[in-house]
Amino acid sequence: MTIETRALRPIPLGLSLATFLAIMYLGCLAFALVVPDRGLHVAWSQVFPAFSWTWYGIVFGLVETAISGFVAGVIYAPIYNHFNGR
Repeated sequence: MTIETRALRPIPLGLSLATFLAIMYLGCLAFALVVPDRGLHVAWSQVFPAFSWTWYGIVFGLVETAISGFVAGVIYAPIYNHFNGR
């Protein structure tokens, strides 16, 4: 039996991670609106220093999350490919 290894492509991986993290971010914001008294504002201010419950703060957090996911994917793929033997 042979195992075929495929190289990860950085751009699709980055876009996938950016989309996933953006969806998770919006889901967490929705949860924070449904259950407001769980102290999530402390976590948001630690992860996103410029976060505030304004449209600007929410959009800024969404963009920051998507960019972070994209950069993580673009950096991770070549590292994985290097150690995977490609």
